[in-house]
Amino acid sequence: MEKAKKLYELPPLPYSYEALEPYISREQLRIHYEIHHKGYVDGANRIIQMMDSARKEGKPFDVKAALKLLSFNIGGHVLHTLYWYNMAPPGRGGGAPGGRIGDKIVDDFGSFERFKSEFVEAALTVEGSGWAALTYCNATNRLLIMQIEKHNTNIHPTLPIILVVDVFEHAYYIDYKNDRRKYLENWWNIVNWEEVEKRFSKLI
Repeated sequence: MEKAKKLYELPPLPYSYEALEPYISREQLRIHYEIHHKGYVDGANRIIQMMDSARKEGKPFDVKAALKLLSFNIGGHVLHTLYWYNMAPPGRGGGAPGGRIGDKIVDDFGSFERFKSEFVEAALTVEGSGWAALTYCNATNRLLIMQIEKHNTNIHPTLPIILVVDVFEHAYYIDYKNDRRKYLENWWNIVNWEEVEKRFSKLI
């Protein structure tokens, strides 16, 4: 039986708005989730519905512009969903990782501190607004850090993301103004290494 077509949906947060305090405030998280992430979901759905309607009616549309916007909005939705789930309330997140991912980080980067330093540098120096992500390349058995500009540029094709941090200003401007480095320093206190371990274990 053919599956019915659906639209994108805003996923529920895995914690309350105040759960990440003091590192991310209730208001910062609420606005980020309700306005920005929801905006990408709604944007992707509008483009899909426009294309569906145009095809049904046999009308033309600007394919290049539509696909560029669709890629941006889907990328925003997917990356934000990963981002919410790779954070956890203080006490449940943070610290240095154990398990397979902890061992692999030490093996590939030399130490956890070296990994943190490279990851932060990637997040600080991404062109404009974007993301830093930790990926795993099965072909080379390596963890790789990548910079993602906006939501959809410089992504390594097919490499799964196991850890991601949002460095659009909308992720931190209420709490940290333009101090991206301070936001990143505090973000390590709420990284959900248990979730990262689950993602990594599915790949090896």
